Amino acid sequence: MNLKAGLWQQQTLKLAMTQELSQAIALLQYSAQELTAFLENKALENPLLQIEHGNVQPMNPLIDRNRRKHQKAEKDWIEQIADKPITLEDQLLSQLNIKDFTAEQLKVIRHLIQNLDVNGYFLGDLNEIAQTINTPLELIEKGLKVLQTLEPVGIGARNLQECLLIQLEYECPENELAQQIINNYFVPFAEKKWKQISKELQVSLKDIQDVSDEIQLLNPKPGALLAHDTTTYIIPDAIVERTGDGFTVRMFDDPLPRISFNEPYYQKLSSSHEKDQQVNRFLQDKYQDYQWILKSIEQRKETLTKVVAKIVEKQVLFFQKGPKYILPMTMKEIASELEIHESTVSRAVREKYAQTPVGTFALKTFFTSTIQTVSDENTSSTQVKNAISLLIEKENKQKPLSDQEIVEQLKTMEGMVVSRRTIAKYRDQLSIPSSSKRKRFE
Repeated sequence: MNLKAGLWQQQTLKLAMTQELSQAIALLQYSAQELTAFLENKALENPLLQIEHGNVQPMNPLIDRNRRKHQKAEKDWIEQIADKPITLEDQLLSQLNIKDFTAEQLKVIRHLIQNLDVNGYFLGDLNEIAQTINTPLELIEKGLKVLQTLEPVGIGARNLQECLLIQLEYECPENELAQQIINNYFVPFAEKKWKQISKELQVSLKDIQDVSDEIQLLNPKPGALLAHDTTTYIIPDAIVERTGDGFTVRMFDDPLPRISFNEPYYQKLSSSHEKDQQVNRFLQDKYQDYQWILKSIEQRKETLTKVVAKIVEKQVLFFQKGPKYILPMTMKEIASELEIHESTVSRAVREKYAQTPVGTFALKTFFTSTIQTVSDENTSSTQVKNAISLLIEKENKQKPLSDQEIVEQLKTMEGMVVSRRTIAKYRDQLSIPSSSKRKRFE
């Protein structure tokens, strides 16, 4: 081995990740909202870049920044007042007659409310709370009992079992069997070990089935009824329309701000600082930045258009008849036909949506794994899931289909070759319980 020091020349090829390339990749994967935010930030950094939202006049960031903030504060002030969120504490305390409680009791109840999770369950420790606010444990326990009397029924429960018991006591006080089962046999009841319960309580399986049906009507997440999520709207990035000869694809650019070059500002600085090298370098950098953004946005639109058009080309039945007719298709397959990298397709479809004649769908919806069939053609995992759901929907609930029986029926009736393990995985994804837990005794 030669360990002597020396100088050698070596020629190699490598791809350098420049800042421009890195930003171009990021720009491709931006959703419409993310791209809008990016352009607004760029307009604040680059005085040569002006942005225009719809009918709003172009903004010069260096001149109109303060005016823009003032206009934004005034906009839709009536809607802002109406949209003031109501807290969970406000919603629960509003049900109490404040005059019936002392200041210390209200302090305890407020502290208990702060320990509720999004589903309405109490996650705190009563002893710790008693020590934290220096209050007797007995008063903390009474406060929790008061909290559990509020609506929605079941709020303040410490676990699912207590949540169901509270609801049963309030809504079905006469159903002693249901209360007894949930109170003393909760785990075996949930695991559907009903024969054991039937033997010990000396009741029929039909009686236990009736209890199960009644439990299904209760709410395991009462706190979710108090949530006030802001309504979100999906704005499609692409629109697929039916024409006489097939389908056309066009990008929906209306939500995106339009950008333009601030020519007056550029000319003013250029003429007044002709010999100032620092100003000229600044203008040159900002001009190149503006040109790069224009090019990157156009490239993003072109790539997205090609990807959506290829999806439409390969999923014609989906756009004609609906989601049940989706065909197996991978990002690698699209990338190969468009002669681009698979990661480019992945970035292009990220958080993008298409409005179609059969509904609005995320672009990732169209990519599904391939499932073998007994014929020469393949099917998609989505079609297999639909077939599984249909079989289970029509099965005899007293003798539900096992996973192996579903495997055999899919192969015989649909020509789909699927393993038992795959059936179990798809069942879990569809939130369908096993056959033993689907069985009804009636």
